[in-house]
Amino acid sequence: MDGVDQLAPERKKAQFDVDEMKIVWAGSRHAFQVSDRIARLVASDPAFRKDNRAMLSRKELFKNTLRKAAYAWKRIIELRLSEEASMLRSSVDEPAFTDLHWGMFVPAIKGQGTDEQHQKWLPLAYKMEIIGCYAQTELGHGSNVQGLETTATFDPQTDEFVIHSPTLTSSKWWPGGLGKVSTHAVVYARLITDGQDHGVNGFIVQLRSLEDHSPLPGITIGDIGMKFGNGAYNTMDNGVLRFEHVRIPRNQMLMRVSQVTREGKYVQSNVPRQLLYGTMVYVRQTIVADASCALSRAVCIATRYSAVRRQFGSKNGGPETQ
Repeated sequence: MDGVDQLAPERKKAQFDVDEMKIVWAGSRHAFQVSDRIARLVASDPAFRKDNRAMLSRKELFKNTLRKAAYAWKRIIELRLSEEASMLRSSVDEPAFTDLHWGMFVPAIKGQGTDEQHQKWLPLAYKMEIIGCYAQTELGHGSNVQGLETTATFDPQTDEFVIHSPTLTSSKWWPGGLGKVSTHAVVYARLITDGQDHGVNGFIVQLRSLEDHSPLPGITIGDIGMKFGNGAYNTMDNGVLRFEHVRIPRNQMLMRVSQVTREGKYVQSNVPRQLLYGTMVYVRQTIVADASCALSRAVCIATRYSAVRRQFGSKNGGPETQ
């Protein structure tokens, strides 16, 4: 008995009900049924294959993941999936632009936008008629949100905000989905009215044309290129972004936490300002969940390998012993 044939007798040694353990692991019988249904769907569809990705170049990795992410969305529409949608998206099994669209862009609008902003932007995002990312991190500032340098200065004459990158270190750097794919971003910038700095706030900014996908005037945008390791995040178009006095309407400031009136008056609402950090806290929680998934895979691989690995001398001409 060689190779994977050895796994069946090893599994029979379990001292618990395997099917019941699957339910416990999933969280409920219903959750297991949903995950099992999606697992079978993915396993039977060659579009989700991943056995070739170790040999792909960075460009090929990105294009392959782009195709899979688009195909997953197509299947969600065709099958009218609801609760299974996020599970099928995760079956792309590589970091993809959709991670930032669904995991940060949409939650930021939901958490920090007003009802009117929800009505305008969320239907477009849900249908993926626009694709968004989360532009917070700058070349000079990561988790230090209060140190961000990008500015959003209100112009009362035109009822617009002027988004600007005043320094090299104010360049948005690393946001996933930014380099090649996103049409819009939730941009975090210092809110300035009448010369007064009110701290950081989120703004919905269109980055690329919806006609030909070219960068809009005043916007410099690009992909930051290869990351260490052929796998890692090379399936993601982490990007760089700079603004040269880019004007956006006042109502594209996310206004659940604070508002700026037509006259340019800054108004702080009763909603806790800490809500501005809610999206980042949420995504860090999902990173922990993703890490647990990766760890469970590693444990599964190691356990299976230990069952089939043969490395000691054979007895009486038979197979090597474990």
